[in-house]
Amino acid sequence: MFGRSRTTNEELAEQAVTATRAGAKNRPTPKRRDQEAARRQPLVVTDRKAARSTDRARRREAMVKQRHAMLTGDETHLPPRDKGPVKRYIRDYVDARWGVAEFMLPVMLIVLALSFVRQPWAMLVVFALVYGLITAAAIDTFLMWRRVKKKIEAKHGEAAVSRGDGFYAAMRAFQMRRTRMPRPLVERGDYPS
Repeated sequence: MFGRSRTTNEELAEQAVTATRAGAKNRPTPKRRDQEAARRQPLVVTDRKAARSTDRARRREAMVKQRHAMLTGDETHLPPRDKGPVKRYIRDYVDARWGVAEFMLPVMLIVLALSFVRQPWAMLVVFALVYGLITAAAIDTFLMWRRVKKKIEAKHGEAAVSRGDGFYAAMRAFQMRRTRMPRPLVERGDYPS
């Protein structure tokens, strides 16, 4: 502090005396205040337009990665609701089976067309199709979840099954196979082990 300042020749001479060692950092540890000053950023950015554009670009990049992960099944960029080995097992099991629930949308289109026919037999068919299909799909999905839950508990342990996994399996089962996201990675009948 009160000493004289070093000259460039003295600094070079000191560096020449200390030999560089392999595996060592070979430089002095930086001062804490210098490191903190280098990391310091304002809480509110002064150039809001630039901040907005960088934020938008960052979000767009994250969405592109997430979309690609939804198409390919890449676990690293999937949204949190789809991540993990248990969710992967549920997806693979639901995608490997034929379910009643996945045919609800096409059948509902037929029901919609029949509802325009104002005949008693058409109304009876509409009633039977709607309530019969809903009941069959609910029973099939419930039995499917019980089987999946037993297999998950056997493979990953009882603690692996969380509260929303049944709803996750049911929502995936009620979607048509072509519209499921993340995309199905297994063929029909190719159940996970």
